[in-house]
Amino acid sequence: LGAAGITVNKNNIPFDTQKPTVTSGIRAGTAALTTRGMREDEMRKIAGMFRRALDHADDAQRLAEIKAEAREMACSFPMFAW
Repeated sequence: LGAAGITVNKNNIPFDTQKPTVTSGIRAGTAALTTRGMREDEMRKIAGMFRRALDHADDAQRLAEIKAEAREMACSFPMFAW
């Protein structure tokens, strides 16, 4: 996901049999996204980016395209209004 410009947090999964120091899952937080003004339509697009990134994890060209798409979306929703 990182190669596609998508940042997530590594997290433990409840009832996981792994040691607590092993993070078996990821968490995609939406607070930062909604603070920027993103809503349901953008979340659907982001979910699609996740899926495409995972489906094409070995395709550097596709990951670069998704990264450009993620960057464009992020730029459309600036963190701070200037």
